[in-house]
Amino acid sequence: MKKLVHDFFDRYFHDEESIILVLLLSVALLVLLSLGNVLAPLLTAIVVAYLMQGLVNVVLKYGLSARAAFGLVYALFFGLFLIGLFYLLPRAWDQLRRLVGELPNLLSEWQASLMLLPERYPSLFSEEQIQEFILGVRGELGSYGQFILEYSLASIPGIINWIIFIILVPILVFFVMKDKSQLIEWAGNFLPRNRPLMSKIWVEMDHQIANYVRGKGLEILILGLASFFLFEVLGLNYALLLSVLVGLSVVVPYIGATVVTVPVAAIAYVQWGMGGEFYTAIIAYGILQLIDGNVLVPIIFSEAVNLHPVAIIASVLVFGGIWGLGGVFFAIPLATLVKAVINSWPSKVAHGELQHTQEG
Repeated sequence: MKKLVHDFFDRYFHDEESIILVLLLSVALLVLLSLGNVLAPLLTAIVVAYLMQGLVNVVLKYGLSARAAFGLVYALFFGLFLIGLFYLLPRAWDQLRRLVGELPNLLSEWQASLMLLPERYPSLFSEEQIQEFILGVRGELGSYGQFILEYSLASIPGIINWIIFIILVPILVFFVMKDKSQLIEWAGNFLPRNRPLMSKIWVEMDHQIANYVRGKGLEILILGLASFFLFEVLGLNYALLLSVLVGLSVVVPYIGATVVTVPVAAIAYVQWGMGGEFYTAIIAYGILQLIDGNVLVPIIFSEAVNLHPVAIIASVLVFGGIWGLGGVFFAIPLATLVKAVINSWPSKVAHGELQHTQEG
């Protein structure tokens, strides 16, 4: 056993940089697990500044100075931030409040519609089955309602944290973007001067994360706007709230689009019943999802993240369970980081084989 452990460490931890990288990753993971909530505004600001740097690089190609490019991109970010905070968020919240207030009436209409199924399809449904199903759903909704009430009372102190978060993020984004070079130089002082392994991992991750996160943000924006206009044209109730859900559904691959179909279909069914308008809405929504998956995604993501679907779903479950919605959004980049570290990790056997090949 001692020899096995010795051979393992001799094979994978034979150089100084690999040991330092393990220590850095361990410290970073420990800090995120213990102080993730406290550092959330700073981490969010770093991510947003990283995303905005791509726009800064694009603007610089048109001959603007670095100061002017920074000012233009930050003004764009701050404008979108204010629109989301003071226009979209209040309207979405108002629709959610209306939906919760109308939920008893919607449930009554939904129950009446379900009770017609045994008359229309007696060979498929019986009245007893429908009654049991309705009682089960009402029981589940009652438990969720109690949970929401308890959560809303317990989360009153969290409102203060959200206010602090909203105030701090734009300020931190400004300074992170403005002093990017100084911050990178300061962080580099904690790393070894000779770091080929870290440089290789960073080059791969910089391209992969930039391509994925910026593309995913653009996909959320386009799909959210397209679904909003679609629902408005169809006259579907709660169009803004549903379009926000549809846009955010792309954060969770393979699962989000399926899950968000349930509220879209439920609201359309309660509003129109099993008529032509209902089928039109469902078909139009299905076409929108097909365009997103087969046209929009290939255009936005010039280089797809090469991960197996099982690895993607597993990463969503793991990182989502650790960090919630933020972990879900960054599950694929984090999984790509893990893959890049594994692929780039130095192995003494591989290194010896490479030397032997070069000598031959």
